[in-house]
Amino acid sequence: MSLGELKPVLTGLLLPPAGPLLAMALGAALFLGAGRSAIRRRLGGVLALAAALLLWLLSCNAVAVWLARNALPQVAVIDPSQASTLRAQGVQAVIVLGGGVLAVVPEYGQAQPSTSTAARLRYGLMLARQAGLPLGFSGGVGWAAAGQGARPSEAQAALFMAREAGHDIRWLDGQSRDTFENARAMRALLQPAGVHKIALVTQAWHMPRSRIHFERAGFEVLPAPMGLVLPSSRPLLEWLPSTHGLQASTWVLREWLALRLM
Repeated sequence: MSLGELKPVLTGLLLPPAGPLLAMALGAALFLGAGRSAIRRRLGGVLALAAALLLWLLSCNAVAVWLARNALPQVAVIDPSQASTLRAQGVQAVIVLGGGVLAVVPEYGQAQPSTSTAARLRYGLMLARQAGLPLGFSGGVGWAAAGQGARPSEAQAALFMAREAGHDIRWLDGQSRDTFENARAMRALLQPAGVHKIALVTQAWHMPRSRIHFERAGFEVLPAPMGLVLPSSRPLLEWLPSTHGLQASTWVLREWLALRLM
């Protein structure tokens, strides 16, 4: 197994929910197996309770919002009224980063873009249409799918969705395994066309790292973030655990960690 294939395993063990759950298990083991050692029992109890509290907090959307605003560099969204001026700003193409594919969708009978991919592509299509710019899509297989044999193509699912919306994708990358490879692949595809300034579309929490990779690949990048982590309900509900809050916290923490390792 290569280092790249280990990345989703290691991050899955470190980040919530697995990270706090493993800490809770360790605390419980220390508490129950400490015998007459009062110190070990106390340490185990504190560790288990702290991990449980941490998991509760990370499952709250209010905490996810705070993390998104304070743990990551902030990137402003493009004002909707300014979308049609992208070409005048020197932007030559809109590039959308993939966010996964749903391999089995019985009601469609074929693979479909994941929720993240569909949301990114929908926004990218709107920008490209309003600005009159060509569209590129950089997806791939992802390290988590390594070793699983033939997989449905995220790029082909995105192409199908774009054509249903009456738009074509001029540049298509379906082989990249991470954001670093997305940037290199798109540089190889766009360089012959003389494209060097792009509007890059991805989730706001993914944008800081994506921008760095694409700038290092030689692009001038105008960030076009979408899918911001924002309050979504009444204040009290924001502090109650939810799958949405836990997922948002995990996304932000993963990007924070990735930025520290770049």
